[in-house]
Amino acid sequence: MAGNRFQLKGKLRYLLHLGSKNPLFLVGISIIFVLIFCAVFAPIITPYPQDAEFGINFAEKLKSPGAKHLFGSDALGRDIFTRVIFGTRMSLKIGITVIVIALALGVPLGLIAGFLGGKVDEIIMRIADIFLAFPSILLPLAIASALGASIINAMIAIAVSWFPWYIRIIRAQVLSIKEELYVESARSIGVSNARIIIRHILPNSLSPIVIQASMDMGYAILAAASLSFIGVGAKPPTVEWGLMITSARAYYMDYWWTVTFPGLAIFITVLAFNLVGDGLRDILDPKIRD
Repeated sequence: MAGNRFQLKGKLRYLLHLGSKNPLFLVGISIIFVLIFCAVFAPIITPYPQDAEFGINFAEKLKSPGAKHLFGSDALGRDIFTRVIFGTRMSLKIGITVIVIALALGVPLGLIAGFLGGKVDEIIMRIADIFLAFPSILLPLAIASALGASIINAMIAIAVSWFPWYIRIIRAQVLSIKEELYVESARSIGVSNARIIIRHILPNSLSPIVIQASMDMGYAILAAASLSFIGVGAKPPTVEWGLMITSARAYYMDYWWTVTFPGLAIFITVLAFNLVGDGLRDILDPKIRD
């Protein structure tokens, strides 16, 4: 047991060393830490925390960026910098929720399909193919519209439309790993299928899942913002970047800052998670690393 713990610590130390050698990975991680800091301490670091809820001040309506309003103000006189910072909370919540739901659905089904094979595999994969046959934004849009416009329904819609990708990824891993000698040895001495899956197959199948999930965090935030922009996602008074953009559609040509800063927040967040995903791929994939 002590030897396994020492080996795990050595491996983690080696992976951290590889990560420190990847400048883009470090940039992505740094941005994510800043986002987390903003989400946690938003009421402290923002000048007008009341503007994240129901604060209305028409005397400050559509003020351009300056010392008083760093990112300017919107049509209700609310500070855009404050709302962008508070929007970080909702965006990270969206990304985490979508990924957790997608993993909770996709990973077990992928393990079962790959390990059992046969008709079970055929049924699961055909169901996955049905979901994957739809364009990436069309299915979430249809599900969110059917469930009703809300940020919770938008998160469910995105997760339900994405979990088949995790089925395919984990199934491909299982099909390869279950033929390994150590799995055959465990089966030959009577180890149960459940124990083989949990102790041997799942831990050795996690690398591509971790990489995909890290990239999908950013795309989940982008997808939720798209649904909010269309009108089937977040609703006022929720502070969400996509909703901020759609609320400014009527006047953004004259007041550019009302959409520029929420849009930049989405761009930087998606970029950060993609940089981390690319870095994790370089770190965890031995073929690329070598």
